Amino acid sequence: MKDSHGRVIDYLRISLTDRCNFRCVYCMPESGVCSMGHDEILRIEEIERLVRVAAGLGIRSVRLTGGEPLVRKGVVDLVGAITAIDGIENVSMTTNGVLLPAMVDDLRAAGLSRVNISLDTLDPDQFRAITRVGRLEDTLAGIDAALEAGLAPVKVNAVTVRSLNQDFLAFAKLSIDRLLHVRFIEYMPVGNAEGEGGTGWGKADVIPSEELCELISAQAAAAGLPALVPASKSSKPVGWGPARYFEFPGAAGTVGFISPLSRHFCSECNRLRVTADGKVRPCLFSDHELDVREALRNGDDEVVRAVLLEALGAKPDEHHDKVGTERNMSQIGG
Repeated sequence: MKDSHGRVIDYLRISLTDRCNFRCVYCMPESGVCSMGHDEILRIEEIERLVRVAAGLGIRSVRLTGGEPLVRKGVVDLVGAITAIDGIENVSMTTNGVLLPAMVDDLRAAGLSRVNISLDTLDPDQFRAITRVGRLEDTLAGIDAALEAGLAPVKVNAVTVRSLNQDFLAFAKLSIDRLLHVRFIEYMPVGNAEGEGGTGWGKADVIPSEELCELISAQAAAAGLPALVPASKSSKPVGWGPARYFEFPGAAGTVGFISPLSRHFCSECNRLRVTADGKVRPCLFSDHELDVREALRNGDDEVVRAVLLEALGAKPDEHHDKVGTERNMSQIGG
């Protein structure tokens, strides 16, 4: 399945809910978002049907996101149902990790293969400030649970923000002794970042990945560690994402950099996104959406397929440095 720019589209990201057990400052207001009603979000069986139609068009990888996907009832059964669809090669998830210790064994048994765990700081007080309600030890326990359950790869996603003064070397060192793949993601001012109720962060808080890689290598040298080197082909984790991977020589895991602003990877984009309320977004940075919920509820599979193909044709060549959208990240699904 190719879009109008010749890119192969084989990856579908689906937001299961706009609800979350955190209130991260870059994702939603402190009071949370006005949650959608049950009739507004896609039902579990509708998501399964959507993936089945998408698989017939060439989708091979599905990532479940939120909000926080693990707060959605029926998520384990959904993972099992998607895994069983012909053509789907893997089902992965992005989560804050808090509920993983209680759920990971069932998710693994259902067919979940990979997990990305969001973690933006290793400082307990800063973690509390960023998430507003979370505890660092709970997310760290989720990482441990994912590794112990045999999910592979386990990736840690850290959004980098200049004004937070995060300890990036401490993050990178997580990859040395355990099979963890730490990925630094440039902060993207999506939603009402600089307005009332926003983070107060702006373009000045974006740390270009090249700068960050050099900084980590310099900090490593000062600490008596070798500099980061490009990861070998065998070291790179399996995945459908755009990260560039490095490693400390001899390390168990890798350090990745995702650069949506400083180093566009739009030419390599392979995905479509579906929001919890059933809107297909051809591009994360565009507010253009197509309604697949209506097609799922009132049309046959051909109608659903037509919406996906229209979204495919609507994918832009790139985001042209556009930042900020009408929806917050929790509503988009990342």
